[in-house]
Amino acid sequence: MKPTTRRRLFRGVLYAIFIAAVVAVVFLADWERIGVNFFDPEVAREAFPQIITVAAKNTVIYTLIAFAGGVLLGLILALMKLSPVAPYRWAATAYIELFRGLPALLVIFGFAFAVPIAFGWRPPGGSTTLGLMALIVVSAAYIAETIRAGIQAVPPGQVEAARSLGMNPTWTMVSVVLPQAFRIITPPLTNELVILIKDTSLLFIVGMAMQDKELTTFARDAVTMNANATPLVVAALMYLVITLPLTQLVAKLERHNQRGR
Repeated sequence: MKPTTRRRLFRGVLYAIFIAAVVAVVFLADWERIGVNFFDPEVAREAFPQIITVAAKNTVIYTLIAFAGGVLLGLILALMKLSPVAPYRWAATAYIELFRGLPALLVIFGFAFAVPIAFGWRPPGGSTTLGLMALIVVSAAYIAETIRAGIQAVPPGQVEAARSLGMNPTWTMVSVVLPQAFRIITPPLTNELVILIKDTSLLFIVGMAMQDKELTTFARDAVTMNANATPLVVAALMYLVITLPLTQLVAKLERHNQRGR
């Protein structure tokens, strides 16, 4: 059998499997039961407007706080890891490896419950603030590596040109290297923002008052109240409304960078 014939036969088998799976789903699924439990219009209406005015709003706010804190702390860690002073490099490397190796849920649990017990301290906002601090700590570990890669991607000639003009190392980093580095890493940073939007769902573990709930916590409580999974579908749609434009932006920025190179 010729290779082209084998490839056509293999593709035909794959199409047949796909069609068979679709037919099985269409004819074997209990669509009435699925509709009642996942797409109940009455239950969906009850979620509005709070799912937008409270849950979606809090999700966006928590994401922006965690992202801003993560970028600031990540920048400090990236500069420490590139420092000529060895203890700074060791400390930054230890931090990054530690928090990249731990599950974010475990870190949030530790901040929200272990920190108040160990230190007898609760910040304004209570467990929600501690959960956000945990998200900042975890995201900073990933963002630090992204920023470090961006700094190292700036051509050395840019630094040499700045130094030849009499700029000191600090001003060279601030005015020449970092602006170019952040332009290079804009797509992965935007992708990190998308990941953080989804990671805010982990805050459900800390327990929240009604006015502090994000999308996942709001949907979970609504499912328990109504004994119906429709709020989960509504929350999923809200996440998509927020994340899909950002994922499209990431793709656009990556294409733009490729054309620039």
